[in-house]
Amino acid sequence: MNDVTLVTSAVTHQVYGACLRVVGRTTNSGATGADRDRDRGAVSLEQVLWFVAAGVSVAVIAGILWGQIKDKADDPIISPSAP
Repeated sequence: MNDVTLVTSAVTHQVYGACLRVVGRTTNSGATGADRDRDRGAVSLEQVLWFVAAGVSVAVIAGILWGQIKDKADDPIISPSAP
């Protein structure tokens, strides 16, 4: 991991933590009753559908690129000639 990635990751975590504190959703023992009762392991249908859509789009792009690479691989090699 280089320094830029490390600093970017640290800043991201600090900003995210600050945003959680501003909103009132902290993970320490001072959490409100609504936060303690909230199920953090649940996955919504929307999240699943976004994940499936992302996977399908990656598969489609990979298929298109693979087809183009395969077509170019079948082309004959043009030998260079002296002028």
